[in-house]
Amino acid sequence: MSLRDRLTEDLKLAMKSRDQLRMDVIRMIKTAVVNKEIELKKDLDDAELSRVMTTLIKQRRESVEQFEKAQRTELAEKERQEITIIEAYLPKALSAQELEQVVVAVVAETGARSLKEMGAVMKAVMARLAGQAVDGKQISDLVRSKLQ
Repeated sequence: MSLRDRLTEDLKLAMKSRDQLRMDVIRMIKTAVVNKEIELKKDLDDAELSRVMTTLIKQRRESVEQFEKAQRTELAEKERQEITIIEAYLPKALSAQELEQVVVAVVAETGARSLKEMGAVMKAVMARLAGQAVDGKQISDLVRSKLQ
C-alpha cells in the first residue's frame, strides 16, 4: 500500500473513530502534499512524500521550542502529539551511529579532504539517504566534523 493510500485509509478510520487530532494532522499532511504537487507540477512518489512530512516535523519542532519559550505548555504538547502522528508515516529514522557510518563511507568514496568539498559530500550523503527521515543539520555537523 502506498503512503498516499495509507493516509486516505487512516483518515477514514480517524473520522469513524472521531479522533479529531489525527484527522486534523492527516488533513494537514494531505494539504501539504497537494501544495507541493502544485508547486512541482507533478505527482509525488513516496520518497518525496516523506520529505514533505519531514519538513512538517521540522516545523512542529520549531513550534514546540517557541511555545516552550513562551510558557505555553498545552500548545507545545499538542505539537508533540502531531509530531508523533506524522512520524508514524515515515520510515524508521537512522541512529546517530548509522548516520555516521554513511557519512564516513561517502567521505571515503568522494575522497574529500577539506571543508571546501563539504557541498559535494552533503549532496552525496543526502542522495544516499533519500526517502529517510533525516535532519539536515545533524548530517551537516557530522560531515563538518569528518572533514576537519
